[in-house]
Amino acid sequence: MINKLEFSIDIKAEKSTIWKALWDEDKYRDWSGVFSEGAYYKAVDLNEGSKVMFLGPDGGGIYSNIERHIPNKVIQFKHIGKVEKGIEQPIDDEVKKWSGATESYSLSEDGDSIKLVIRIDVLDEHLEFMSSKLPIALERIKKNCG
Repeated sequence: MINKLEFSIDIKAEKSTIWKALWDEDKYRDWSGVFSEGAYYKAVDLNEGSKVMFLGPDGGGIYSNIERHIPNKVIQFKHIGKVEKGIEQPIDDEVKKWSGATESYSLSEDGDSIKLVIRIDVLDEHLEFMSSKLPIALERIKKNCG
C-alpha cells in the first residue's frame, strides 16, 4: 500500500538559497546521502516534462518525470520505474506497486522564515525507513543554507 508522508522545516534563508541547497549537485549529494551514501541525480535539466534518474553509486535507482516545476517554489516528480546500471528497466509487477507515486518539494513564506515541505508517497515496506531519514535530510538541507 502507498502511504503519503509529509515533513517540513523552517529555514531562515532566501528561497533561492534553499532551492540551491536542494538541487545543487554537491549539496544534493550531501542531503540525499542520508538515504543512500553516494546518491545523486542525473537530468538534462529540471524543467517540467523532463526525465530525472535518482541513482546510487552502482547506477541503480529509479527514473521519474517532472510534473511541475516553478523554480524557488515547487517541484513535483512522478516516479515511473527502476534503473539498473544506468539503464531504465521494463515495468514489472513489483514496480507496478509504486509506479505513479509522487514526491514534491515546496517553499512558502512562514513569518520571518521559509517553510520547506516534502511530500512523498512510500510503500509500507519503506515507511519506517523514510519516516526516520527524512527529518535528518531536512536538517542537512537547512545546514547547507547557512
